[in-house]
Amino acid sequence: MSATAPQPLLENGLPNVSRYITTHDSNGKAIIAKDVPAESVWQKIGSVAKFFLGYTTRTFPVAMSDQKDVGLYQKDLTSPPGLTVSTGTVLRFVDMAPNTISPMHKTISVDYGVVLEGPVELVLDSGETKLMQKGDVCVQRATNHAWRNPNDFWVRMMYVLISAEKEEGMQEDLGDMEDVKASE
Repeated sequence: MSATAPQPLLENGLPNVSRYITTHDSNGKAIIAKDVPAESVWQKIGSVAKFFLGYTTRTFPVAMSDQKDVGLYQKDLTSPPGLTVSTGTVLRFVDMAPNTISPMHKTISVDYGVVLEGPVELVLDSGETKLMQKGDVCVQRATNHAWRNPNDFWVRMMYVLISAEKEEGMQEDLGDMEDVKASE
């Protein structure tokens, strides 16, 4: 096996992220798709964060015939969805600026939030907090929460957001989150 070069650093000092999507060749063998470039494109979110939309699906279970999911993801890359997709899934990387906190917010989804570069503090509307270390995961179940970067350096989390059944009275709340539209 040959060694691969490390990912180049972004202006915030964190390594860039590459995303590889697999598919099948004409013989039914697994290959890496060439339709979507592996390089990440980051979206500035206010002055406190940057998002990379790693993948989306519009159905759950995922409709993959004729690469339907890849085509829909390509559309989402040109016009990103809100935090969640109410009928599918979202994979998102979030870089948070030093000494910042996100707005208190709630999505109608089950979210797996994994600390990739941290530590990062989870803040709940009850006042409870939890300092999460690199490798820790939070399973967010449609609860009001914020994320705080208590460090003098940028941190990164990866989220997988899965649509959830909307219960009576349950509503998305983005707080005063900048540059993020409401979920569909």
